[in-house]
Amino acid sequence: MLDIKYIREHAELVKENLKNRGVVLDLDNLLTLDRDRRAHIAQIEELRAKRNQGSKGKPSSEEITNMRQLGDDITRFEKELATIEVDYDALLLKVPNLTSPDTPIGPDGSGNKILRQVGKIPSFDFQPKEHWELGLALDVLDVERAAKVSGSRFGYLKGALAQMEFALVQFVLSIVTDEGTLNKIAKKAGVGVSVKTFVPIVPPVFIKPAVFQKMGRLEPKEERYYIPSDDLYLIGSAEHTLGSMHMDETFELAELPIRYIGFSTAFRREAGSYGKDMKGIIRVHQFDKLEFESFTVPEDSIREQDFLIALQEYFFQELGLPYQVVSICTGDMGSPDYRQIDIETWLPGQNQYRETHTADLMTDYQSRRLNIKFKKENIAELVHMNDATAIAIGRTLIAIMENYQQKDGSIKIPKTLQKYMGGIKEIKSKK
Repeated sequence: MLDIKYIREHAELVKENLKNRGVVLDLDNLLTLDRDRRAHIAQIEELRAKRNQGSKGKPSSEEITNMRQLGDDITRFEKELATIEVDYDALLLKVPNLTSPDTPIGPDGSGNKILRQVGKIPSFDFQPKEHWELGLALDVLDVERAAKVSGSRFGYLKGALAQMEFALVQFVLSIVTDEGTLNKIAKKAGVGVSVKTFVPIVPPVFIKPAVFQKMGRLEPKEERYYIPSDDLYLIGSAEHTLGSMHMDETFELAELPIRYIGFSTAFRREAGSYGKDMKGIIRVHQFDKLEFESFTVPEDSIREQDFLIALQEYFFQELGLPYQVVSICTGDMGSPDYRQIDIETWLPGQNQYRETHTADLMTDYQSRRLNIKFKKENIAELVHMNDATAIAIGRTLIAIMENYQQKDGSIKIPKTLQKYMGGIKEIKSKK
């Protein structure tokens, strides 16, 4: 969340940000609640001081009566404060993060800006198929049986396609845990950051509602899977339990940056996508991901995001997949995001680019809610947080299937993955 002091001192700027993001919120009401809240806190403190002063020594009967009255007044103001704080907290949590100066202003996805396109779009001497057609013909993808067992928007990965999932995991982990490779990537991208390696994590896939709210990712609730009997949500990405794992902790300056790469299954209800992408596995309720999460000092956070984007690009350059890098506009980005950059990958079967990666810089928006700090000259400051997709496995498999398909219906395995595939160089029909 934003610092309320900042909101008070820059109310017009915050209102402009709300307008640019298309967020309807009564900021004046928030400021009124803030004023009333501070007034009540000051009044309570003053009354407590008077009561404490009157309790010294042996009070007279009149002083005892006065102290009782002070106690009643304190109780009344505390009840009023509690009511004010409910409304105050609810409004404050809805105020989105500010946006970076280079974030495009726009109402929705139409305002997003393509920064660069990388890689050659493949040409075929045949009509390229979509991944679900390829997967069905090669018997490596089965959505029909998944529908019988689990319902729509689920799928079975089989055989070589399932092996390729774990090949992708091994490929990415081999890069992000090697300091020499990270140094090479940072230098090529011209990003001056620490090349400290990433710690692999397998995080919980359940999260408490209050923690989900602190991450700023609980909404929209209709997209989340909730377990009422346990009062827990299933995560929509590993970042949700990676980013919150250090809440209420303070790092030493020398510990930063702290970098994680988490592997988890993610769950999304896709409530707002009725009728969209119903075939195959491009938009499903359950999928696996490798996700980055990092904690840095404030002055390094934009460079850290640029480094994460450089890693994303390196992965797909090594996989030989064409893509474009897109700056997400104010009306299309997440509420906690200060700066959001996506990567969209070319899918020949659909004849279009589709999102495969996102990189989100939250500055101190999440860390203020989570109370994650670092010590600098014995002063505690809030860390800055970044998260980014390392590999969205399902969509990456789709991109490989469609870009590496052959005229006979087989799929070549990218060279960089072959050493993790047990000697398999192509997926071909067994018929």
